Amino acid sequence: MLLYYTGARQFFSATDKNRHGMDTFIAILPIIMLVWSMTKERPWPAHVALPITALLVGLLQLFYFYGGATELAANIVAGSLSVFTPLSIVAGAILLNSVLVRSGSQEKLRHYLESVSGNKVAQLMIIGWAFTFMLEGASGFGTPAAIAAPILVGLGFPALRVALLTLVMNSIPVSFGAVGTPTWFGFEALNLSEDSLLEVSSLTAFIHFVAGFFIPLLALKFVVGWRDIRANALFIFISVLSCTAPYFLLAQINYEFPALIGGAIGLSLSIAFAKFGVGLKRVNHNSASLNTKSSLKNIVVGLSPFIIMIVVLVITRVQQLGVKPLLNNTEVWLQFFHIEVSKALIVSWNDIFGTTISWSYKTLYVPALIPFIVTIVLLIPFLKISFNELHQAVFETGERIKRPAIALVGALIMVNIMMQGGESSPMFLMANSLAEATGENWLYIASLLGALGSFFSGSATVSNLTFGGIQYGIAEQAQLSVSLVLSLQSVGAAMGNMICINNIISVSAILGLKNQEGKMIKQTIKPMLLFALIAGVLSQFIR
Repeated sequence: MLLYYTGARQFFSATDKNRHGMDTFIAILPIIMLVWSMTKERPWPAHVALPITALLVGLLQLFYFYGGATELAANIVAGSLSVFTPLSIVAGAILLNSVLVRSGSQEKLRHYLESVSGNKVAQLMIIGWAFTFMLEGASGFGTPAAIAAPILVGLGFPALRVALLTLVMNSIPVSFGAVGTPTWFGFEALNLSEDSLLEVSSLTAFIHFVAGFFIPLLALKFVVGWRDIRANALFIFISVLSCTAPYFLLAQINYEFPALIGGAIGLSLSIAFAKFGVGLKRVNHNSASLNTKSSLKNIVVGLSPFIIMIVVLVITRVQQLGVKPLLNNTEVWLQFFHIEVSKALIVSWNDIFGTTISWSYKTLYVPALIPFIVTIVLLIPFLKISFNELHQAVFETGERIKRPAIALVGALIMVNIMMQGGESSPMFLMANSLAEATGENWLYIASLLGALGSFFSGSATVSNLTFGGIQYGIAEQAQLSVSLVLSLQSVGAAMGNMICINNIISVSAILGLKNQEGKMIKQTIKPMLLFALIAGVLSQFIR
């Protein structure tokens, strides 16, 4: 009898393991298909690959994982509605850029930047690195690449190469982007003490600080050659450290402002050092425009849109100024059946189809209406743009977001369905399989789980919210430092911005790139993997 019991237990244990392995394979199958379809010799465009993958995930959820049909329908609706957040940001950025081009403001900014330095590396570091660093600290939500990329293209850099550079550059500041949202809000559900959260902040910033010596170089390589990088290496490292040094120091005592203040200091110092040619290779100016200093009026006109935008972002994001709570006021103002509108114009649909799934759109807080539309309205009389030019800009924006809208709907529906089922969801099956396969060596690849979350969701904050609990549990089971594992999650979520489908689609739409998403992922995954290696090696010294 005992032998029979033992044999039966071993049989069912083996059966459970086989079932778990099959479940994991089925869960990861759509991702394999998606990556293959977007990176093969004749890749599918994102607006085709993502909806098809979402359909496959839905079918697997319904017929293999036996997910509830009502919950599946609710996730499809929530995913479709969620597109308003990234799409409104992209539309706002495209519209602002179009208005600036038509008004001549972007041309004036280009001349100002050229007057600072005609050195291409200096221009890339000032706009692609320091300016982006500061914008990420103020806003996040993909805003930095949306603003910086068109400026660099306006300076004469190739659009595809600029897209790759901005995606890779905009990784290090992300953990403290949008006034620290991925850190303080991303780990909110874990109920960490203030000291624990500061320890996570400190370790995260340290890993980013070290990665800063390598990642910007790889980003620059997309646009310029190693010869130019070596010739201007001193300025590059000055610009990098101008941002990352204050960023690291501030993260020891605060988790809201490291990226914002580090970026502001870094931008100011980068411009100053570039102005005096410190660490830069001298260039011969072939254009007369480079030999003449921009007038004060041109500088003001060129920079005014971005100054206004940054000021608006800071006012609306810094909790202590009192505006942020007003923009996030959830007190109900109007109600239509299950749809509510708050006094801050937050549109919400709670308990979709009787499930626990909900959706909301923060009209005044998502960086679309504020700051993009507000900035445009404030600048219309100042820039003297005609109604006809404004109409053309709006029409162009609508045309450019059609296909990205389809791709984003597919991506967000796919994400929602893959998270359906709680701890039995395809997303959690993949995560847990990773943990089981590595055991005590989890530290080497913990950051990749964070990157996986950003790849799916398009947000470092969502990645931390989704996988923070798993990372916490793995750390306790393997007797690893919880703060270290969570910092690796945060770093991974930030570096995942390089391969994030949403970000790639957004910057492609803004720059007018078509059917390049797969090619871009193949390029940006290389620096991301190096980032993961750096994080893994550093974790062994920190533990």
